[in-house]
Amino acid sequence: MQDILFLTNVIKPDIRYRFSMTLPIHDALPELVRALHANQSVVLQAPPGAGKSTIVPLELMKASGFKGKILMLEPRRVAARSVAIRMATLLNEQVGKTVGYRTRLDTKVSVQTKIEVVTEGILTRMLQHDAALEDIGLVIFDEFHERSLQADLGLALCLDVQDTLRDDLKLLIMSATLDGASIAKLLGNAPVVTSEGKSFAVTTYYRDVNSQRALWHNHDIAHDAAKATLHALNEHHGDVLVFLPGQSEIRRVLKFLDEASLPTNIHVYPLYGELSAAEQDRAIQPSIDGQRKIVLATNIAETSLTIDGICIVIDSGVERRSRFDPNSGMNSLERVRISRASADQRRGRAGRTQSGVCYRLWLESEHQTLAAHTPAEILEADLLPLALELANWGIKDATTLRWLDAPPIATLNQANDLLKWLGAIDDKGSITAHGREMNVLATHPRLAHMLLKSQSLNLTPLAAELAALLTERDILRARSKERDNDMRSRIEALHGISIPNHDSDIGAKQRVLRSADQLLQQLQVKVERSRHDHLHDTGRLLTFAYPDRIARRTQDNRFVLMNGRGAMLDHAGTLGNAEFIAIASLDGAGRDARIQLAAPLQLDELLNDFAQQIKILERVEWHERDE
Repeated sequence: MQDILFLTNVIKPDIRYRFSMTLPIHDALPELVRALHANQSVVLQAPPGAGKSTIVPLELMKASGFKGKILMLEPRRVAARSVAIRMATLLNEQVGKTVGYRTRLDTKVSVQTKIEVVTEGILTRMLQHDAALEDIGLVIFDEFHERSLQADLGLALCLDVQDTLRDDLKLLIMSATLDGASIAKLLGNAPVVTSEGKSFAVTTYYRDVNSQRALWHNHDIAHDAAKATLHALNEHHGDVLVFLPGQSEIRRVLKFLDEASLPTNIHVYPLYGELSAAEQDRAIQPSIDGQRKIVLATNIAETSLTIDGICIVIDSGVERRSRFDPNSGMNSLERVRISRASADQRRGRAGRTQSGVCYRLWLESEHQTLAAHTPAEILEADLLPLALELANWGIKDATTLRWLDAPPIATLNQANDLLKWLGAIDDKGSITAHGREMNVLATHPRLAHMLLKSQSLNLTPLAAELAALLTERDILRARSKERDNDMRSRIEALHGISIPNHDSDIGAKQRVLRSADQLLQQLQVKVERSRHDHLHDTGRLLTFAYPDRIARRTQDNRFVLMNGRGAMLDHAGTLGNAEFIAIASLDGAGRDARIQLAAPLQLDELLNDFAQQIKILERVEWHERDE
């Protein structure tokens, strides 16, 4: 690997106060308690490392005065679980007693639980089940600056509950980097409590302009991150946290570091959301004496999580973000630059417990070109789940709710049109019985519709496996550039069949099976695996989830979707002879979108299942031929 050069001592703030048993947030607690007792809603601004995620819920529980339990939202499963375990440890208890957590696939709560840490989608489920949140006294939105779609929706619904059902429901919005004044205004000029915070010095290094390898000039992120890690290990003490865009880059850095023959006392751990709890714990737990660790993480390590011992941060400066194109109706996963706020969050991970260093893999001159904050997800996301939640809540006009950023009207209208196509809402925008059934299922509305339609076809086990496969991480890893794009191969791999030139991800398969079983339980269907003789029905089921992605072959590996948009296969594979296919996953970029996952269709089944939607037109044209 070539050398990677950095400017030294670009940023070196003064050493700040060291904290012992008293964390910075303690100084703000008396004012916070008074504000919550006197107001419906409060905003807490506290920098990373102040202790807000763990100390605030515990201290507010002791302060009492709230009717019911404390519910705290975390943007990610690994953070929800980690924060709950940390609070339980501070109480010298097992998680699930006074402090518990609830995520989509894992729950540890009891009748004794007074603080529940949940992922943001769980709040929406709870609200739809019990609009008044009768047993909840305080809802805390932690890390609200991340502006996830579910957090924005949850806050809008909670404000509606305050206005109409529960004027005693308390809301606390906690943020590290977002402008508290704008949130306070949304909450009816709520008071803003500020914790100044204390942290250790973090020396920041930027890429040296003389290296002539700026971050945004198509350089190799994995190569540079690995090189910077090796450099930092030799120059500084402590553990290393490396921020990378995704799993592919994490695997490549793992390979680079393995080839570097690290000393035996240095251990490397990946950290991303789809790993098992045990694998996540290994990355988060502190190193034992004499050992060092390198944690290769996606942006899940940016907030909430405390990884003890981290003194060195290597920041690639990029992340993967899903963007929805309303023109094509497709999502695409794009690698984009992080914001300055995210860069500050990442840098702060190096100064939690002692002074540290941060290597930014971009030029100092490029830093000011970064956006100040990450765009709110509601402005870029697929709004079909939001549209169904609003319909189930009884909202026909989204502007009647209070939003920090209102959902884009065009995208929301498009989502409502698809809900009508799926039979979830009627022509007046009111939710149907079918729509209510869809909303009960903890999955995307497209997949919920497929699951419900599968019941009359006796294909529910197969539909549950498909829904789980499309929700969780891909269980197949290609050994070459020719990735298998046949959805049926995933079903076969799930049943233990070997797929040529591919390896199966055991952990991902276990998550898929658990998710499928959970869906069957929600449908009150006997938990069982799908039958192999139903494999040919894969494409048929996918048409119910993706009716707008039914496609017909035009030539070679090219297809045209029902909306007229083009799509293509990188290679024919097992879909090479199919005239009709149902596309489950599509890269929306470019003139012809790239088909990532699909399954073949039978024309007679297509004509039968969509008889009401198919229009047969007769057209007569006269073509004059030159003599």
